[in-house]
Amino acid sequence: MGKQDNHHNKTLLPNQCGSSHSQIIDAPLPLVWSIIRQFDNPQAHKQFIKSCTIRAGDGGTAGSIREVTVSSGLPGSSSMERLDKLDDDKHVMNFSIVGGDHKLANYSSITTLHKEDEEEEKGGSRKTVVTQSYVVDVPAGSSKEDTCLFADTIVGCNLRSLAKVTEKMAGKKL
Repeated sequence: MGKQDNHHNKTLLPNQCGSSHSQIIDAPLPLVWSIIRQFDNPQAHKQFIKSCTIRAGDGGTAGSIREVTVSSGLPGSSSMERLDKLDDDKHVMNFSIVGGDHKLANYSSITTLHKEDEEEEKGGSRKTVVTQSYVVDVPAGSSKEDTCLFADTIVGCNLRSLAKVTEKMAGKKL
């Protein structure tokens, strides 16, 4: 995974599942980070989010709470999420789901960014590696496989959407 693996090593309890996903984005790290760090505007790169309202804090500091409205067709319609960490120097964002009308209980996600090693070795810094990992409780009546499949699908879609948005902003054609 790269330079920031230590953020993504989580011990799972027997009733939890989790996973880690990486996406190489052909856009500079500062641009990608400028989109990711917008806790108050996740719909800028997450296609399943229709709107976001900050309910506590300023949206840019730990402890801020957002309420997101999700697209129809997904289980649930809203989610309450807390910003647990936002480190602009290390490019780390951590948030937890703290409520909502869905089954993702005790969901915690960490996203890290770093420049792609190959590009750094060549003296460039164009590409960014985004890694997102999560841990979530498996709801009663569901399996670990089904819970992870659902969360993996959303995370994967969000990472691909982030790549599309930021590569377009960087002037790349997909």
